[in-house]
Amino acid sequence: MTRKRRRLYVLLACGIGLGSATALVLTAFNDNLVFFVSPTDMAKGERMGRQVRLGGLVEKGSVQRGGEGRPATLFRVTDGAASIGVSYSGILPDLFREGQGVVVLGALQPDGTFKANEVLAKHDETYMPKEVAEALKKSGQWNPGAGPPPPAATWNATAPKAEGK
Repeated sequence: MTRKRRRLYVLLACGIGLGSATALVLTAFNDNLVFFVSPTDMAKGERMGRQVRLGGLVEKGSVQRGGEGRPATLFRVTDGAASIGVSYSGILPDLFREGQGVVVLGALQPDGTFKANEVLAKHDETYMPKEVAEALKKSGQWNPGAGPPPPAATWNATAPKAEGK
């Protein structure tokens, strides 16, 4: 075997090794990639079965707590334009309540409900996750130029409020 051919084999082996390593890294990233969606985006059903973060406000009057054993809770998350039913088995954060911001991690089920693995509640009255704020702006529930967001309890409307009212 000549020197030239040996170099070619070494380069090919390095290229195959680098390509394999890149493919493994990209596959690992794809498995851990979690997108943020609003209830309006989720209502389209495009991400069924895929792990996502759903963010919005807990709809007033929608929280139904389960019975004995492991706590199960059903509630609805809304962005003002659409709402999605969420089921969660586990202990909810202390700050979880109706009318407050929430981000839930889970997947949309074939029956249209969102099965949550984790629930994150807003930690004080001034904090709002960036994704939730953008979803509320997009749905017309909040205009940052008009001042701070209105109280979370007033964002439960199903239609955007008209300007000047």
